[in-house]
Amino acid sequence: MNLKKSAQALAEAKKFMPGGVNSPVRSFSSVNSNPPFISHGLGSHIFDIDGNSYVDYVLSWGPLVLGHAHPRIVDALNRQIARGTSFGAPTLLETQLARLVNQIFPSMQVMRMVNSGTEATMSAIRVARGFTHREKIIKFVGCYHGHSDSLLVKAGSGAATFGEPSSPGVTQKTAQDTITLPYNDISAVENAFNQCGEQIAAIIIEPVAGNMGLVLPKENYLRGLREITKKFGALLIFDEVMCGFRVSLGGAQEKYKITPDLTCLGKIIGGGLPCAAYGGREDIMRNVSPDGKIYQAGTLSGNPIAMTAGIETLKILLEDNLTEKITAKTSKLVEGIKKAAQIANVTIQTPQAGSMFGIFFSDKEVTNYDESAAANHELFKKFFLSMLENGIYFAPSQFETLFMSAVHTDEDISRTISTAEKAFEGLK
Repeated sequence: MNLKKSAQALAEAKKFMPGGVNSPVRSFSSVNSNPPFISHGLGSHIFDIDGNSYVDYVLSWGPLVLGHAHPRIVDALNRQIARGTSFGAPTLLETQLARLVNQIFPSMQVMRMVNSGTEATMSAIRVARGFTHREKIIKFVGCYHGHSDSLLVKAGSGAATFGEPSSPGVTQKTAQDTITLPYNDISAVENAFNQCGEQIAAIIIEPVAGNMGLVLPKENYLRGLREITKKFGALLIFDEVMCGFRVSLGGAQEKYKITPDLTCLGKIIGGGLPCAAYGGREDIMRNVSPDGKIYQAGTLSGNPIAMTAGIETLKILLEDNLTEKITAKTSKLVEGIKKAAQIANVTIQTPQAGSMFGIFFSDKEVTNYDESAAANHELFKKFFLSMLENGIYFAPSQFETLFMSAVHTDEDISRTISTAEKAFEGLK
């Protein structure tokens, strides 16, 4: 595969941006490679500036559940762009999207639109502290909730990929207010609350973790968190930025029948544009300014372009059991990859949650960050590069999650499985 133009583009980009990228994992340094520079996307494929095409299972890290340049979204955006791109004033579009979100996530009785998952989680934590008048929060090792200071402590995803679970620049005092515990260990949570429960404002969790690879919650784990937080008067925050609309239409809270106090959404509700939201119980959210004293603001929050893309995306998802159909496609692909590995006598784990899936080169089920970190990352690098060379675009880290879209075809899936067969054979 020729990536000459992409290599030149990266060299030029490095003059102006750290690593030549605007988000670390895009650099491909974790797989000792250079990234292809993408020129455009259409349906289930992306195309780079060197003329190569790829079947895309990254999908902008999750939001493109309808694939690239979906015609209904493009048409809606073109109409809105002609009417204006930003007003910094209320529009009917904001209420329309909020109503759709509430329809799908009824626990979000009142919500606030923001521009990124980081903003959503940061704001939800502020609301939890302001509502409870407590300072400490609990998060879980390997769960990534954006790059705000109090949440960038033993984080997953890009931070884990680069061996920096705790980022320089996060002050010791900030870190002291964040209690980090192993994911899927309910006894650790019980112990923390028994020691200082009256100081804990909230638990924040990816109910289905997607930033240490795809890691599923153990049976009754989420229910245990709900019971503990209720007992001690702390809030339970579900960060469903990644798993919302994917684990099921109504996210992990619908699938596992757990109602959090606050929910953070992103990615899909922007239809590929920068957009996120946080919300939950009305008695909590009415404390947000201007109804209350907890301040949060954003000039571009609820901008008409992102609202338009999000509205159209959610409308389409509500049609014709689309989420279940995408899940079925994902299962077909995962079973094919699993069988290909078995034939090649390569041991992998292939967790799936709805239209999310992952691959660990491990001989046992992965249930937390330590087990994810113990998987064979060298084998993953070889597998990844073989897939990329043959036109299959996976995330360049075993700490990342992969995604299916509504527009991936049976041909895409068959091609991916056959490419995986060759890649697994090459690992012997």
